[in-house]
Amino acid sequence: MTTQLTSRSRYFTLLGTVITQFALGSVYTWSLFNSQLAGKLSEPVSRVAFSFGIMSLALAVASSMAGKMQERFGVRNVTLGAGVLLGVSLLLTAHATNIWLLYIFAGLLIGFADGTGYLMTLSNCVKFFPERKGLISACAIGAYGLGSLGFKFINMYFLEHNGLESTFDYWGIIAMVMVIIGGLMMKDAPKQQVSATESAAEVRDFSLSQSMKCPQFWMLALVFLTVCMSGLYVIGVAKDIGQGYVHLSLDVAASSVAIIAVANLGGRLVLGVLSDKMARTKVVAISLAVCLIGVCALLFAHQSQMSFYVAVACIAFSFGGTITVFPSLVSDFFGLNNLTKNYGIIYLGFGVGSFIGSIVASIFGGFIATFYLMFALLIVSLIIALTIKLPKLPQPSLA
Repeated sequence: MTTQLTSRSRYFTLLGTVITQFALGSVYTWSLFNSQLAGKLSEPVSRVAFSFGIMSLALAVASSMAGKMQERFGVRNVTLGAGVLLGVSLLLTAHATNIWLLYIFAGLLIGFADGTGYLMTLSNCVKFFPERKGLISACAIGAYGLGSLGFKFINMYFLEHNGLESTFDYWGIIAMVMVIIGGLMMKDAPKQQVSATESAAEVRDFSLSQSMKCPQFWMLALVFLTVCMSGLYVIGVAKDIGQGYVHLSLDVAASSVAIIAVANLGGRLVLGVLSDKMARTKVVAISLAVCLIGVCALLFAHQSQMSFYVAVACIAFSFGGTITVFPSLVSDFFGLNNLTKNYGIIYLGFGVGSFIGSIVASIFGGFIATFYLMFALLIVSLIIALTIKLPKLPQPSLA
């Protein structure tokens, strides 16, 4: 009976996580609203678009706090709270009357709600399937990516037929209901158990403070930051790179959006499944090598439509694959029990990375400086991935 209940809990939690992740991924349709919000608020598009940068940073910060919230309230309650906050934040965004209210409602609140649910539900689900961590990560993060694609059509339909404010209202209600349904299906994963063939001292169960004392923790954080910075920067300005750097027409450059979506999803599925069949450090090394090929195509190849498409496809493939493999990789190094906390700190690199590329480009006046920074960091990260070893197990504390 216990086995049946555990099996049922596992698969209900997986289904609930997929539903929740699909709804949370809807925030990546934000670019659909920039021009209309700019017109409504009488602000430049660049200032309106900055709300997405705030959202990304708030998402990363909330992800780092989600482990503490889960410990206190449980995965179901925190997910329900995240769903309600996401819905309310979208409803408030519909009625924002100035740019600062937009930054608060769309940037801080939506980002906090999304980040609270994203990493916590992903990590909790992975803990239920320790033997298939890569596949489960691919399912959950793949659903997050598909959510942006699915809600693109949903939100475009409402924009065309109901207008800007009603679209935010409908989006908020749909996303909130989906997250609440998903949350009600979840249970907290059990703690990792010691098997009959290993002692408690042999189980990887690093606390956050123990993990942060290991150089491997910061090496992995650098690798994650590198891939996030590269992926988020290129994905965010792909059309502009195509037009301003490769000198392609608007239509040809805009086609990169579809290529990025397919490559991103392909990276999640291919590398996620592959990570259950070989060492995850090697999978990440493969991902970094693919990203390096993309950056080299931008820096050193003769610029053409084909080289541009190859470059953005490689970088998007690497980005999608790496963020899929990383939760399982962190659990390999530091254990499953504190995965939400340990990965939560590393995940701050997602928020920081979303800003670094743009800041470097603005300071040095163009894409080239950011491409060279990506190139240098990828070389360092590839060396780390090829040489990093598991940290020594922490010494048990004396009572």
